[in-house]
Amino acid sequence: MRDYNSKKTNIKNIAAVIPAGRKKTSGQSAAEGKTGLSKKTKSLPKASGKTSKKTSGSVKSGSKASTKKTAAKKTSSKASAAKKAENLKIIPIGGLNEIGKNMTVLEYKDQIMIIDCGMSFPEDEMYGIDVVIPDFSYVVKNASKIKGVVITHGHEDHIGGIPYLLKQINVPIYGTRITLGLIENKLKEHGITGDLRPIKAGDKLKLGDFKVETIRTTHSVADAICLYVQTPAATLFHTGDFKIDYTPIDGEPIDLQKFAEIGSRGVDIMLADSTNAVRKGFTQSEKMVGQTLDGIFSDAENRIIIATFSSNVHRVQKIIELAHKYGRKFSVSGRSMENVVGIAQELGYLHVPAGSYVELNKTKNIPDNQLVIITTGSQGEPMSALARMASDEHKNVKLKKGDTVILSSSPVPGNEKTVSNVVNRLYEKEVHVIYNEIADIHVSGHACQEELKLIHSIIKPKFFMPVHGEHRHLVAHKELAASLGMKESRIHILKNGDQLTVDKRKAVKFENVAPAEDILVDGLGVGDVGNVVLKDRKLLSESGLIIVAAGIDQASGTLVSGPDIVTRGFVYVKENEDLINSARRVARKAIEDTLVYDTDWNTLKNVVRDELRRYIYGKTKRSPVILPMFLDV
Repeated sequence: MRDYNSKKTNIKNIAAVIPAGRKKTSGQSAAEGKTGLSKKTKSLPKASGKTSKKTSGSVKSGSKASTKKTAAKKTSSKASAAKKAENLKIIPIGGLNEIGKNMTVLEYKDQIMIIDCGMSFPEDEMYGIDVVIPDFSYVVKNASKIKGVVITHGHEDHIGGIPYLLKQINVPIYGTRITLGLIENKLKEHGITGDLRPIKAGDKLKLGDFKVETIRTTHSVADAICLYVQTPAATLFHTGDFKIDYTPIDGEPIDLQKFAEIGSRGVDIMLADSTNAVRKGFTQSEKMVGQTLDGIFSDAENRIIIATFSSNVHRVQKIIELAHKYGRKFSVSGRSMENVVGIAQELGYLHVPAGSYVELNKTKNIPDNQLVIITTGSQGEPMSALARMASDEHKNVKLKKGDTVILSSSPVPGNEKTVSNVVNRLYEKEVHVIYNEIADIHVSGHACQEELKLIHSIIKPKFFMPVHGEHRHLVAHKELAASLGMKESRIHILKNGDQLTVDKRKAVKFENVAPAEDILVDGLGVGDVGNVVLKDRKLLSESGLIIVAAGIDQASGTLVSGPDIVTRGFVYVKENEDLINSARRVARKAIEDTLVYDTDWNTLKNVVRDELRRYIYGKTKRSPVILPMFLDV
């Protein structure tokens, strides 16, 4: 655990780790770095100017002039056709009809730029799966075309897939300093390095023919940006994840002036965050959370344990400031919280008053009314620090009657039950529990309807593609854009793997252009667990397993030993001996009857499986996985 009171850097400064790229030259941005390529001019096709046969009285020079004129017309016509054929292809690999694993491919001619590379957490029926990442097969296949990956911000659903991508291909990653700091930490966990290139809001970089301008926005993580991308074929504006906060904690509000400037230049296609498109009104400012927390801190008499997202550096900063204001020291619990607090302080995003930090294993010496513990677990994750505290399994923190426990977050869709379980266990500890349903201790980082309307009105895109949301969010955003006067024919809802081809005049949708299946990560295995394996795991979880083992002399076709039956997760054998003995007799009869006419292993297994399944279902109305195992003796 690092000492956050120290002003000295305990790990190497991220600015020193990340190559800044080569110095800016004429006509080139310094941020371009190694990917700065001179434009390749495409030569026009040669015109075939065949002359007609000479006729009486024809003039040779006139024929040449006529031929040149014809060739010039053909060349001009072909050049015009080639220019009209130019377009920008938008291929979402992840992030549509879901919350998570955001990744969008932009393709112009033979060049590719990627926006974000995230992950998502597994659904309940994905037994044993750790994370879900995008299908990288399209970008791996076209790796030579990739000019760079630009990251809008440092949330897991936008950076979590990067280590898995970099294990397959080596591409430069562009992001703001804290975003790259978080990525650097993830790469260390995977034991790899990457070509990380720092950028900041207001930078202009050139990735081949992609001219990218970064604009400051506000979100629930520091240094979030949105992107204005120009190509010869079309211009694109990507909002990233955003909300309009006029009073952010860091004093850096969204740059609406730059938004307006870009809107006046003209935007052909806009991709916009749809997470809160179903919510009316405006998203509250982060400042409101600070005011609510201030009131809680002033009333608390004992320890304060507060759980929030580790990536929400602004909220962590406010908690530290309030602890200092009320004469309390603070500590942090949870690996991700420790990592983010350390990185944020080292990069200057988090300011810790001298002497206010204390290591968690030394908090027993601090009076209860002088201590704040900032922890992970706001989503009820089973192994998180807060969940372990609620279950009396945390080695350094034992909850006491009179403690105040704050869950400064809202449950992510799908996490409601796990959060509820943790809250109930906290109440059993007789602590004072404060969560989002009873106090304004969390605000979203995503724009609601009125903010979305403002962005649409400022940018005024020709075409619109809602992104970052489940299908209901995308449809709601489409309806919102239509309510502002945009023709529905200009609004396109895509699925992952589809393609939207855009130029100055039109946008055309093509379905199933690129592979975009969920890639499941289980331990060190990436993509080796598919639907068949998940189905088996589901069956095992629901009805258990029966193993039928027998020794057979295949040469003579006789049953030598067994069959023995072993069960797991099906029934308690000692209390169901009659059922197991009957099942054994059914298996024996199936084996002996089959051996009369066939000794093939596959035939034997299929017959035993079918007969046993029929018998077990008739007796129990259950369908366990049945696994016959035969040994030739």
